[in-house]
Amino acid sequence: MTDKKVMLITGTRKGIGKYLAEYYLQKGYLVIGCSRGESDMNDENYKHYCLDVADEIQVKKLFAVIRKDYGRLDVLLNNAGIASMNHSLLTPVSMVRKILETNVVGNFIFSRESAKVMKIHKFGRIVNFVTFAIPLKLEGEAIYAASKAAVITLTEILSREYSPFNITVNAVAPPAVKTDLIRGVDDEKMDKLLKRQSIHRFGTPKEVCTVIDFYIQPENEMVNGQVIYMGGV
Repeated sequence: MTDKKVMLITGTRKGIGKYLAEYYLQKGYLVIGCSRGESDMNDENYKHYCLDVADEIQVKKLFAVIRKDYGRLDVLLNNAGIASMNHSLLTPVSMVRKILETNVVGNFIFSRESAKVMKIHKFGRIVNFVTFAIPLKLEGEAIYAASKAAVITLTEILSREYSPFNITVNAVAPPAVKTDLIRGVDDEKMDKLLKRQSIHRFGTPKEVCTVIDFYIQPENEMVNGQVIYMGGV
């Protein structure tokens, strides 16, 4: 078993996920990342796996490797997610299923399998990613927001189920951050969105990390089942 802290991050190929991996590598973690595609990250303390987060068989194989090679898991960041910014009348059921599989089923599988490893050492921190689209009731994001609302319910219930093992489960809703998720949204729509936040600007990945840093501190075992909406929604 390694003496270093081990962090697992989903969706690390690009965007916030890639930033998270780089950020926590600098903080001394051994970081395990995964996504559907290959990663271009090159660090001796980073290991990448290609998989579908909603594929239970693939995920269980990953956790078998984690048990064998690391013997521990300290932090899980459930970052992987997909969105479809379309009016509900234009959203096919195939996209609905894809969003729910990735955002809800994938989150559940990774949380469950992580807790199995974490409870062995009576410590763990799970941080789920949700969205400001929930409280803002953003038009065009019905299924995405609904899937993340389900993740909030998962966060609240799993926080109770896992607390006897000193595992906390919390969630963060990042503000609008310039990533691929919103790259296709036109400027006028983004301006309107930013105005609906009380802080009228884009956020940064570093600001998201400050919330995660708070959640994963060993001293914060009383912070459990919480959701922080960034951007002042």
